[in-house]
Amino acid sequence: MKRVLITGAAGFLGSHLCDRFIAEGFRVVGMDNLITGDLKNIEHLFAKEEFEFYHHDVSKFIHVSGELDYILHFASPASPIDYLKIPIQTLKVGSLGIHNCLGLAMAKGARLIIASTSEVYGDPQVHPQTEEYWGHVNPVGPRGVYDEAKRFQEAMTMAYHTYHGLETRIVRIFNTYGPRMRLNDGRVLPAFIGQALRGEDLTVFGDGSQTRSFCYVDDLVEGIYRLLMSDYAGPVNIGNPDEITIGEFAEEIIKLTGTDQKVIYKDLPKDDPTQRRPDITKAKELLGWEPKVSRSEGLKITYEYFKSLPTEELYKKEHKDFKDYIRQKQ
Repeated sequence: MKRVLITGAAGFLGSHLCDRFIAEGFRVVGMDNLITGDLKNIEHLFAKEEFEFYHHDVSKFIHVSGELDYILHFASPASPIDYLKIPIQTLKVGSLGIHNCLGLAMAKGARLIIASTSEVYGDPQVHPQTEEYWGHVNPVGPRGVYDEAKRFQEAMTMAYHTYHGLETRIVRIFNTYGPRMRLNDGRVLPAFIGQALRGEDLTVFGDGSQTRSFCYVDDLVEGIYRLLMSDYAGPVNIGNPDEITIGEFAEEIIKLTGTDQKVIYKDLPKDDPTQRRPDITKAKELLGWEPKVSRSEGLKITYEYFKSLPTEELYKKEHKDFKDYIRQKQ
């Protein structure tokens, strides 16, 4: 059996990737420091012989005994509420973390794929965004810690590919949703559904005209798997090009949840992208991939997941010691 290391394994995407690789017949080594991940996402895997878990921060030296065929570096805070609270950790996992993963890949002769992001395009001046677009990013703005960490991660990965000949892949992930998202992670979809379930008005930042393109997690995982197994080393957009304004999306959530809340508007956060839509021509041509799950279908599944959570999850607040804990870790 081939063996794969997945960093960020207890996170939203990481846990779904663990499921997929086990289903494909791999032995999976999951790694996570649990700052934003949750063991609940992978607790169903602990009884499986083909799964093992390391509680470890990839920003520190990584040791995994035995052979590794693939490494998926998916460890990182991934929502604004996270990387604004833990900016140094976000920068570390995109710099020290990728350096450690690349070193491990060299030592093991493993192929490595990194989770990059549509945020490398910043607030884009090109629409839709192609892989050839270099982006429009404020490096010292509040979102810069995430954007630049991911941009550095891409540069570091490509340097190892060109200088050392390491087999690497780069996936640029656009807005993704599905079961196991955290209700309180600050992203628009769980924020809207959480507000609807609590009977609160839905909060739209800005005038609602900014756009996003939402991809269901199963589609994304399929694209990541195909890219890893391909022979293409350049960045590839994986996302759903079905674009919608945030204002329209709020109305969709109200209709989905059957609630009658109002939509209220607040100021747009600094450097928040005004439009986001992937050009997936490369993914179609190179991987034969395009999303299959419609937004209406994916939202129904995701809503059922959120409804099934314990009531305390709906009202869960940041732990009072969280910031002190993070400061110690940084």
